[in-house]
Amino acid sequence: MAGSGDSTRAILFALGANFAIAVAKGVAAFVTGSGAMLAETVHSLADCGNQLLLLLGLRQARRPVSAEYPLGYGRAIYFWSFLVAVMLFSVGGMFSVYEGVHKLQHPEPLQQWWWAVGVLVFAIVAEAVSMRACLQEVNKARGSRSLWQWFRESRQAELVVIFGEDLAALLGLVFALAAILLAVVTGNPMWDALGTVGIGVLLIVIAVLVAIEVKAMLIGQSVDPLLQVQIRGFLVERPEIAELLHLITLQQGNEVLVSIHARMHQVRDGEAMLREIDQVERALKAQFPVVRWSFFEPEGAEPVPV
Repeated sequence: MAGSGDSTRAILFALGANFAIAVAKGVAAFVTGSGAMLAETVHSLADCGNQLLLLLGLRQARRPVSAEYPLGYGRAIYFWSFLVAVMLFSVGGMFSVYEGVHKLQHPEPLQQWWWAVGVLVFAIVAEAVSMRACLQEVNKARGSRSLWQWFRESRQAELVVIFGEDLAALLGLVFALAAILLAVVTGNPMWDALGTVGIGVLLIVIAVLVAIEVKAMLIGQSVDPLLQVQIRGFLVERPEIAELLHLITLQQGNEVLVSIHARMHQVRDGEAMLREIDQVERALKAQFPVVRWSFFEPEGAEPVPV
């Protein structure tokens, strides 16, 4: 069965790493005057806020169903994930580009650059630990698929966001380190400014990719294609079903809604047919615990919700 990663674990690892890194970067940016380091400080602080928003979204998504929200609050996590993508674009990406352009117009020599190098090496190690924890959860969900295929097909918005943030953070740190070393070796502070712009462009690209994926979930996507195949195969093999005519799935946060239109073997005895429908739905939810709601419509009959 298609798996899912522990999003909360990945978020907490990222939050701890980014808070420690933000403090270290802020000190280094103040001492060295590096634009790239300042951009990375803002990026890490923004990431901390983003991860707190994701935790808030996960908490809201677990709220029970109500008369006003009969399908629950599961999709709330999509809103917060989209908001995080927007913040990554605006606070992280646009600020970095602005800071880089400012440094290009008014270049300043780096001071005590070894502070920046030391902090960046520490930050790369911390982000690598966070990225490792994230990839462990991603690998549980992606199966044999490539990372790119999982990224395009995953329905865990918060895990997609954390993966994007961690990837942007690691690459941004490498950009910042390369920019500072080039500025020191060449004596030209323009490299630091170019590195800052590069970090901003990187954040914007990743934020846009994440936003595109989360937007699709906000609109209303079917389940992960791998899970869709597994549910269809399960229903086709059920002895009670003569023919599966149509299957609709809808991802609701970490839970799933399934609508089934099928022709049953038992059609002459209405009560027997209802018992068989009940058996199919119970077996479906036992096999796929993520299925919270199921609606079964036998061929030629009115919909029978369960």
